[in-house]
Amino acid sequence: MSDSPLPCVDDLLAAAARIAPHASVTPVLHSRALDGLAGASLLFKGEHLQRGGAFKFRGACNAVWSLDPDQAARGVVTHSSGNHGAALALAARTRGIACNVVVPQGAVGAKLANIARHGATVWRCEASIAAREAMCAQVQAQTGASLVHPYADPRVIAGQGTAALELLRSHGPFDVLVVPVGGGGLASGTRLALQAMAPQTRLVLAEPEGAADTARSLAAGERRIDFTPDTLCDGLRTTLGAPNFALLHGAAEVITVADSATVAAMRLLWQVLKQVVEPSSAIALAAILATPQRFAGQRVGVVLSGGNVDLDALPWARA
Repeated sequence: MSDSPLPCVDDLLAAAARIAPHASVTPVLHSRALDGLAGASLLFKGEHLQRGGAFKFRGACNAVWSLDPDQAARGVVTHSSGNHGAALALAARTRGIACNVVVPQGAVGAKLANIARHGATVWRCEASIAAREAMCAQVQAQTGASLVHPYADPRVIAGQGTAALELLRSHGPFDVLVVPVGGGGLASGTRLALQAMAPQTRLVLAEPEGAADTARSLAAGERRIDFTPDTLCDGLRTTLGAPNFALLHGAAEVITVADSATVAAMRLLWQVLKQVVEPSSAIALAAILATPQRFAGQRVGVVLSGGNVDLDALPWARA
């Protein structure tokens, strides 16, 4: 997907209109207790309450409904550790077309169950990006399905940006928006939303210390993606995409977070906000609490990106 044109603000606005009949307008949550802990005013965009349990439905839905009838008839294919696969399966179901999801070994059980529940055909592969892409190419050759990349597809990026667009329209302005970053679909889509609605708002990305390729890439001015991820945040183990880097370079700052801080934030959101979110989502709050001086006294939007948690393996309940 790196050869595709970068999405622009017009693509974001078109995506918002395209997905409106299908995606939920998610709630914005607030807690005075969390404000007190952070020393800032925090407003949480509840994308864990989106259809499919994550913001990923937005991008998947935009991609599926962007297909022409001939393309749609051949279905779609992707590779995913969970949330994007489930989202694409659900989006495909809204259009009545086939969906194929290549899933690497080691995916979270709750996310695998979501993919199956939404009717996708699951293809298993080894847990490497190369293995995922090879299997995708094989399925695409067999079926003629359209590839919908989890984060580097311009249609996906534009769709993901609609979460921030909604937040800015309903509760803006903000001094800062904080979002998690893995492959960069949500992050780069959020950058488009800020470009459209609030260019003065800072964009801060929360990234695991054990998968900090975005921090390295933005600091170096080029993608630095040769690493082996080591993080509890399964949704953030992917490498930063080329179009995502192009959109984020010079437009975002990154805070890297230890997994222990992310788990503490995950538990805090459960205790205080009464919301169950996955580690890849809780990292956004963890980044704020880890560096409160960067947000003191400011109005901060936080995207809670997903809530597909394996309840039998909550990280604070492990022996």
